[in-house]
Amino acid sequence: MFINTKNLIFYKQVKQIISPACGITILLIVWHLLSLNPGTSLPSPLKVITENWDLIRDPFFNKGGNNKGFFWLILASIERVAFGYSLAIIVGISVGFIISLNKFSREAIDPIIQLLRPVAPLAWLPLAQAIFLKPNPSAIFVIFITAIWPIILNTALGVQLIPRDYSNVSKILGFTIFENFFKILLPATLPYIFTGLRIALGLSWLAVVAAEMLLSYDGIGFFIIDAYNNSNISEIILAIIYLGGVGLILDKIIAYISFKLTPQE
Repeated sequence: MFINTKNLIFYKQVKQIISPACGITILLIVWHLLSLNPGTSLPSPLKVITENWDLIRDPFFNKGGNNKGFFWLILASIERVAFGYSLAIIVGISVGFIISLNKFSREAIDPIIQLLRPVAPLAWLPLAQAIFLKPNPSAIFVIFITAIWPIILNTALGVQLIPRDYSNVSKILGFTIFENFFKILLPATLPYIFTGLRIALGLSWLAVVAAEMLLSYDGIGFFIIDAYNNSNISEIILAIIYLGGVGLILDKIIAYISFKLTPQE
């Protein structure tokens, strides 16, 4: 029996759209039903759209000060994440390799990791302010210290799980330290590194909101706390939707880079 390839591709594409659409529809229905409760201040989905139509219609406006569209708010948050996340990548991958390849370093650093890793981002804010004094470096430090742990741990795990045969091949071929790193260690560890990077990126996006709520005068976190102080629930919900959307896009970008750079079975 002849199968039309174009129809098969079309059906797969439709199937990929239907499942998320059903999930979002159910979420909107539940949200709307909760908003019908007489004792709640939760606005309905339609009310969130109508009350914030100007913000939705033009996210690029900039009237100075804090009167900015969501594009500029999100851009400010992404810039902070880019700095803190990049530092976490550099330090985290380096430390991950060091503690995996050197027993003394592992025994020295592991207790520090286990001690500091469970600390919540908000707990770092007072210390960050005491160290850096200025809001922006303090926020970047909070992002860095939140994101670094999964990168270290996943990098270390990847190195530890490299088959011993790889090391034997490296010795037989007479690789130098640098050749062994770039031809053996790094390619074999990349899938684990990218797992850590995806987790760390999500944590960075969480940390920047927490930091901006208390330390900053711009960014999406500041917008949320400002809306909360003004008792504007509709704006808070809209900001949460933007946060989720941007976080999803960032995660997909890392997943795409991982797919392109890591070996596929």
